[in-house]
Amino acid sequence: MERLKVEGYIALKATNLKPDHLKAANLDLSATLREKPANFQPANFGLSATLREQPKNLEQANLTVSTLLKQGQGLYDSGRFAEAVDVLEQALESNQSKGDQLSEAMVLSNLSLAYQQLGLWTQAKNAIANSEKLLRSIKPTDNSTAYLQVMAQSLMIKGSIELGSSEAKAAMESWEQAAVTYGELGDEAGQIRSRINIAQALQDLGMYKRALNLLNQVEESLIAQPDSLNKAILLRSLGNMRQLVGELSQSRETLEKSLEIARSLPYSQEISAILFSLGNTARAQLSSGDTAETQQELEEAIDYYQQAFDQSTDQITKLEAQLNQLSLLIDNKRIKQAQALIPQILPQLESLPLSRRSIYLRINFAQSLMKDELRSIKDEGNFEISAKRLQPSVKIAVAPSYEIAKILATGAQQAKGLGDKRAEAYAIGTLGQLYEQNQQLPESEDLTQQALKLAQEVNAPDISYRWQWQLGRISTGLGEEENAIAAYTEAVNTLKSLRSDLVAVNQQVRFTFRESVEPVYREFVQLLLQSDRNEANPDNLEKAREIIESLQLAELDNYFRSACLNATPVVIDQVIDQVDTKAALIYPIILPESVDIIIRLPQQPLRHYRTELPQDQIESTLEDLRHFLPQLHRRKFFPMSQQVYNWIIRPIEEDLANSQVDTLVFVLDGALRNIPMAALHDGKQYLVEKYSIALTPGLDLMNPQRLVREDIKVLTAGLSESRQGYNPLPFVEVELEKIKAQVPSEILLNQDFTETNFENSVEAAPFPVVHIASHGEFSSEAEKTFILTWDSKINVNELKDLLQTTDLRQSTPIELLVLSACQTATGDKRAALGIAGVAIEAGARSTLATIWLVDDEATAVLMNRFYQELTDKSISKAEALNRAQKSILQDPNYEHPYYWAPYIMVGNWL
Repeated sequence: MERLKVEGYIALKATNLKPDHLKAANLDLSATLREKPANFQPANFGLSATLREQPKNLEQANLTVSTLLKQGQGLYDSGRFAEAVDVLEQALESNQSKGDQLSEAMVLSNLSLAYQQLGLWTQAKNAIANSEKLLRSIKPTDNSTAYLQVMAQSLMIKGSIELGSSEAKAAMESWEQAAVTYGELGDEAGQIRSRINIAQALQDLGMYKRALNLLNQVEESLIAQPDSLNKAILLRSLGNMRQLVGELSQSRETLEKSLEIARSLPYSQEISAILFSLGNTARAQLSSGDTAETQQELEEAIDYYQQAFDQSTDQITKLEAQLNQLSLLIDNKRIKQAQALIPQILPQLESLPLSRRSIYLRINFAQSLMKDELRSIKDEGNFEISAKRLQPSVKIAVAPSYEIAKILATGAQQAKGLGDKRAEAYAIGTLGQLYEQNQQLPESEDLTQQALKLAQEVNAPDISYRWQWQLGRISTGLGEEENAIAAYTEAVNTLKSLRSDLVAVNQQVRFTFRESVEPVYREFVQLLLQSDRNEANPDNLEKAREIIESLQLAELDNYFRSACLNATPVVIDQVIDQVDTKAALIYPIILPESVDIIIRLPQQPLRHYRTELPQDQIESTLEDLRHFLPQLHRRKFFPMSQQVYNWIIRPIEEDLANSQVDTLVFVLDGALRNIPMAALHDGKQYLVEKYSIALTPGLDLMNPQRLVREDIKVLTAGLSESRQGYNPLPFVEVELEKIKAQVPSEILLNQDFTETNFENSVEAAPFPVVHIASHGEFSSEAEKTFILTWDSKINVNELKDLLQTTDLRQSTPIELLVLSACQTATGDKRAALGIAGVAIEAGARSTLATIWLVDDEATAVLMNRFYQELTDKSISKAEALNRAQKSILQDPNYEHPYYWAPYIMVGNWL
């Protein structure tokens, strides 16, 4: 591979700009283009809105301040934030000499917002605090309207700072005060902006139902207003917010309403902005797999971006739409279409006005060109180079590395000239990533170390973890194991500190969890386990186990689009050596070249086993096994079941036998979640015939405790009749009646099983067990995970609100939630994540669910036996399930795994 050599701004080992001037950024922005606002506000009316709303009497009283504010607005709107700060600081100094406190408070709030954009959070907090202090000291009289306007905007900005600092409750309170203040002004649009932001704070606090109810109220109030440009803008903000909280279908509906209004005005630039948002929502809705539905969804997203390009009159907006389209084409392997788009983009970059947005466009374009799908094409002969600019030839395919480096180097130089350290970090860090791709690791390491320093200077953990991760990769490549472990440790620690902010970042279309977060954990585990194989190290094994637990939490944060789950570190010795001395805890993890097993047995240290296999082969076998297991009339699953047994159980078989454990508790990873461990076969018998089996998403999330089991009382609910297009389940009524014959129960069947009746029953009395026998689906997306009722679908996010509605319920959480007729979404390889999501969100200590739809007659038989066993307080819930499964396995009518294997116990197995 030819080494990078870029003349001009950057050249390796010889040029005017040495590496110590560089900051690295490994941020994939290649589709979103618009950086997530620093204040995390979905309705970001920022500085420019403040200035436009400036009270006239203030402008007349202080012409100099007004002039400086307008200059600041222009600079801010063009993305020249450092210059905007300079001008606003001049305005502040000028204002202070004249003693106008109200005007000074307004300047301070605007200055705070500009500081936020530069990542100067301490200065931003100080500025808004001083603004608030001044406002409190003022006694509004004749200029009460002006006072309220400044107060409302100051509260909006304060809330954005608080949310950006992971203080969601404080942010909500600030925005609630802002809404009241806008109400006093009679400013309905201001109230709506406040309420949209409050919904995001509620989402961050895990109050999903309140957030969604508030969004619905906002939409109702907006629809009632006469059509106007402001209404279209607010609906677009609401649509973007719905995308943020995972309501993708509703997001599209709201954006389409906004588009209809904008087209009726018409206002081309707003139409373009709405189409751009629709493209992002359509992209987020793309189904997994290469299906006809996926291809149709892809075409819709591409078309939205193309329409946004055609409609816009703004050069930067047009280029943003093209770059989003480019990255979408590359991600979906539409390489010829992407190649045709590249030469249209290149010339436009050189003529853009200088701003943060134009720098990000350069970075985004470079990152698209760096994608593996394009980099696999030969570099030679694609560009003719002049001294001043890049000239694409007619047959352009993809830029060679040195031309990508020039694009990034120019962006870095421009950012440095603007004094925009964050943009500079993005540009130069991406350049560092390019050096890493080109295997120039020492140079890349130098850039990345300085990038990390810069990211920490501007208090940007969302960048810092990436450079720590990048340093980990580079150190691994250089064979510096100790440095690599240290770097990965810092990256994971930063990710933990970033949880709520990362969830907000993650809603940007190109910032995907699987590309930008998950690999940090997996690579670190791989490094630790490789280190353990080279030299047995108990500390590294324990660290690897902890990182697997952290990955489970990160996946669920991403699933719920919220960081509201409570994780409490658990000492594993206390669980296995004290709480349940007959259980083994097993962590299988799929790595690029192996299946690794970490196991903890009672009174023994952690042990590590590895089966070396390519990841593609592992996942292909698991996919085939998942496909054949539920096929009642076929036995093709046997060879695959035995193969997976050999990977996971065979290496630890002797250890398990010697330890005399009777329960296996799995923390499953990736595609393994789709496989019921009970159905693994050793050639003679199924695993369920030897051990009780349970799953947990992690001890830190669901700490098992041996509890005194009270007398069982069950709230049962179900549908036996066809409803909402779903098939009838005729044996559901038998199932619920048999449960009632075993234990005291209240039954909600068919018409009685409405969402309202269910909620009322939960509120009326604490039921230790809730049993739902109705269609449901587990998906890798929380929005698509639901349980069917007579009149609606209960979404997983709503389930928590329904099951934890009262203070009484909070003090007596559900011991067991049973979902006996659910299934994982067809074609969704990560759908089983929804089971863990339901188990966590429901607040139940244990959840018994099915991963495929089972014959409801067999279900009635198994559930009857399960509740018989559950009344025996001397056995665990896992053992009660094990006995029930074995009882029908021994029946020739039900011996096939289709009937008994899909039942899994998640959470507290005791």
